[in-house]
Parts: sequence; structure tokens; C-alpha cells
Amino acid sequence: MSEKSIQPKVGFSIGDINGIGIEIILKVFQDQRLLELFTPIIFGNIKMLSFLKKTYESEVNFHGIHDLNQIIDGKINVFNAWENSFQISIGQQEPEAGKHAVLSLKEATKALKANQIDVLVTAPINKANTYSEEFPFPGHTEFLNQELDGQALMFMVSEEIKIALITDHVPLSAVSNHITKDLVHAKLQVLNQSLIKDFGIRKPKIAVLGLNPHSGDNGVIGTEDEVILKPVIKEAFDQGLYVFGPFPSDGFFGNQSYRNYDAVLSCYHDQGLIPFKTLSFGQGVNFTAGLNHIRTSPDHGTGYDIAGQGIANESSMLQAIYCALDFFKNRQMYSEITQNILKISKQKPSSKME
Repeated sequence: MSEKSIQPKVGFSIGDINGIGIEIILKVFQDQRLLELFTPIIFGNIKMLSFLKKTYESEVNFHGIHDLNQIIDGKINVFNAWENSFQISIGQQEPEAGKHAVLSLKEATKALKANQIDVLVTAPINKANTYSEEFPFPGHTEFLNQELDGQALMFMVSEEIKIALITDHVPLSAVSNHITKDLVHAKLQVLNQSLIKDFGIRKPKIAVLGLNPHSGDNGVIGTEDEVILKPVIKEAFDQGLYVFGPFPSDGFFGNQSYRNYDAVLSCYHDQGLIPFKTLSFGQGVNFTAGLNHIRTSPDHGTGYDIAGQGIANESSMLQAIYCALDFFKNRQMYSEITQNILKISKQKPSSKME
């Protein structure tokens, strides 16, 4: 790898190899101009990817490596995260596929933590075949929250709308028990900082959705909105954050009030993802905000039902790459700007008359 290289290095975990992850990665790199923007490193196995390349009749070429010091700009580098082969059953949920999806993710995360790659883009996994004693996480977000510094925030973003979650992969029956003042406050702070650092919005305007129907109707339909959400929103506003709500989610989306805000904070998974995917499916990105490294992913799952048919749409994967690069650049700019401010503020005023 050239020491003069200034291209960002984008790592890819392959996700479930029996799903559509490899197909959309191959389709993305049919456009060789992308290699002028960044250097890709796919964490998988060169032999298996070459086999799938033939399966999908792709003309994309790979550069196999066993050491991340062998990365070459202008090539699609494939880091061999394992050496063994296993049976590929496209469209099927298989334990071996889940096991190797985890191997890919762990190797990619290791490289991310060591700054051997700059950002991570993850292809979809199937939680049913990745969850185990060795990987006791319901998804990427929870795993990365353990591995990286900061507090993870599941943040779905598109040109149309940006929605973050207070709780993510939590059963609906347990959501209200998870909604605490401390958690809501922490998620608001992370969301606000992400909008500033990652999106370059100087003074973000955030809407918070109510937990209960009609935001509780002043306590008639549940008390969480009155007792937890409203006090935290007021406190955050008094501290200088532009935070508003809680808003009843049905009317909020029905009258398109979301257009008046830079981002929306929802209480639970489907409250946020149903409107997000209705408005942006196939063009949206799952972004893990709040951590010291950047991870993005397409807004869809493994797509077993269409895997192997060559019809998977790569648009969301492409957007995930572009977002990761934008966030990386914006964080660098934010760091440079804030460092310069600190340097200026530490300078002592001259005692001489000008």
C-alpha cells in the first residue's frame, strides 16, 4: 500500500453470503469510477467471492490479500478472513453462512479499530443465524457499541427524512421499561452531536415522537409522555438544544411535519422504520451514529426471496458508501475547525499597543 495514498479506505463485511449482499457489492463495483473515490477492502474469501462472481456473471476483478499492508489503490481488495470453504446455498438460512458473516464482521471491525480502514460498510446479516454464544448480539449496532468508543445510535437517513431510535432491537412489550429519562437525554445528545459533526448542521432542529397513542392524551393513555419525555425535552431545550415534542406519530407523518425538522427521534424500532421505509426504501441508509468510527449499511435485509436471481437493487448499498465517505469527510472538517478554535482561544492577548 502506497504511503502517499490519500484515498479513504472503505471496508466491507460481506453479510450473509446466501443473501443478496455479495450481489449488490458486485453490482456497485461494475462502475469502475468508484475506485477513483476510495479504496475498497472486502473481508471475506477470495475463492468464494470468485465463485459467486461467476454465478452472477460479473466482470469485476478482485485482488486477494492476506495482510492489510498489501492493499492496493485502484483495486478491489479482498482480505481472506478465513481459509476454509463451505457449502453455499443461495436463498437459504444456513448456520455456516451466519458463522462466516460474523467472522467477516469481526475482522473488519478489528481493522477499523486499528485505523487500517477508515469506514465500515456492512452487508445485511440474518439475526437468526448469527446470534450465538460467540456473538450474543441482535444486530450490528449492539456489537459495534461494545467494540467501539461512544454510545451507539441507530440512525436511518435519506434525502427525504432522518429518523433515529431511542430503543432499537427491543421487544415491543419491553419498550416502555427501557424508556428512561437518562436514556432519552443521552440519545438526544448523541443525535444532536451527529447532526453537527456528521451532517454539518450548525443548529439542528429535532422532533421527538410520543410513545403512546396521541402522546398519551395528557396521561389518559399512558403516563410516559408526561412523566418522562416532556421533562427531558424541556430540559434539553433549556440547555440550548432545539428539541420539540413529543408529537403523536400518526399525525406527525400524516401532515408531513417531519419536513420541518432536521431529524426525528422515535421511541421504538417500528415507530421509526415503518415511515422511514415507506418514504425511502431502497434509497435509505442505516447509520450507526455516536461512535468514534463510522459504519453504514443498506436499509434492507438479506433478501433470501430474491437471492441468486440477479434482480437485487444496489441503490441502497451505493448510498451507504456515499454516506460513509461524506460522514468521514465532515468529521475531519469538524475536527480541524474545532481544533483551530481551541488554538485561537488559548492564545494570550498581546500586551503591546498596536
